[in-house]
Amino acid sequence: MRFLSASLTICTILLSTLGMAQLPVITSTPLPVTSSTPAPSAAPTHEFRGLWVATVANIDWPSRRGLPSDQQQKEMVELLDRAKALNFNAIVFQVRPACDALYDSKLEPWSVYLTGKTGQPPTPLYDPLTFAVSEAHKRGMELHAWFNPYRAGLANTTSTLPANHVAISDPQMVRQYGTKLWLDPGMPEVQDYSLRVVMDVVKRYDIDGVHFDDYFYPYVERDANKNAIPFPDESSYQAYLKRGGKLELNDWRRDSVNRFIKSVYTSVKATKPHVKVGISPFGIWKSGTPPGISGLSSVNELYADSKLWLNEGWVDYMTPQLYWKISSKQQSYPTLLAWWVSENTKKRHIWPGLHTSLTGNGSKAFSPTEIVEQIALTREQPGATGEVHFSARAIMRNQGGVADALLAGPYAKPALIPESPWLPPPPAGSGPQAQ
Repeated sequence: MRFLSASLTICTILLSTLGMAQLPVITSTPLPVTSSTPAPSAAPTHEFRGLWVATVANIDWPSRRGLPSDQQQKEMVELLDRAKALNFNAIVFQVRPACDALYDSKLEPWSVYLTGKTGQPPTPLYDPLTFAVSEAHKRGMELHAWFNPYRAGLANTTSTLPANHVAISDPQMVRQYGTKLWLDPGMPEVQDYSLRVVMDVVKRYDIDGVHFDDYFYPYVERDANKNAIPFPDESSYQAYLKRGGKLELNDWRRDSVNRFIKSVYTSVKATKPHVKVGISPFGIWKSGTPPGISGLSSVNELYADSKLWLNEGWVDYMTPQLYWKISSKQQSYPTLLAWWVSENTKKRHIWPGLHTSLTGNGSKAFSPTEIVEQIALTREQPGATGEVHFSARAIMRNQGGVADALLAGPYAKPALIPESPWLPPPPAGSGPQAQ
């Protein structure tokens, strides 16, 4: 997930190694609060305080592949206890990294990040999503299920995939793009397939939200000569034209993603209308919009028209990844945040994504003060009512003292999830338990 050159490089390395780098044992030992930590700001009574828990490449959980079930559960409990102690109120848990499952699915195989072998269940058998939902709800926290709708794995791993992985069972839906395997977003069959996966979880689990991040069409990969590799969807585009389609290639790609997003929203609302749908797109919709902003244009390069989704109300919350420092002139945090709020014509929630994992991390590190001040700016922006932090590892390690800074400052007191007046309340017995 995330952030122009830094995050894309990190994600590429993580995915290409298939999680070979293992995380240390999670601890909750705090570091001292520095004298530069700002004084606590006035905390609102309602504020979304989300925490991404990434499972791809074992970024956040579990700490390594192949742990026995009781150790996986112990780590999840430690993570949730730590989040609760720091007054977070929502977990965004990655349940589908690459057409695999961190839950008991009849549609896709168990994830390699659980056991080290795709298709192999945890031992003893348990359902990590059921466990995470239950434990989050016990602590009064929401749990949102995070899906990657199109990513399907690495090209050099097909020999290790089981028969029920889509790259083996339905290879006509899968494209090799550089070193990656990717579902073809332009195929109606792919849209139906990913929708089926999402709705299976919505129907069977007491989740509070469905969540997508910034991966729609893939970020551009390059060949050995640094030339951009075109996405290999010519056959599906030609099939679209033969069916009578009139859109140009790039417009067709955007329309394909738009139709999927709309179908997810309408399907979730028809099934469990209280379940939120949220998306965390790349923070810049289009370079030059608003004036003075420059960078990757997600609407043109990822074919993710996130502005349209917000304008149409196909989300209940939007979490643009505003992964730049406040002082960044061409990717200004407050300027981008104000623009996203200005596009919120349906009055949904705006909860920006913060790059908390950069705290205390090399020459380009964020200080904890940066994160605290971004939260303060978010609170000062009318129409923004919370934030989501990437990711849990930084919080669990108290990286750079960021957890201490949050608890001493903006998260000194608990907050309730902001209300969503356009949605019905969850049925009795569903959702987080009152604390």
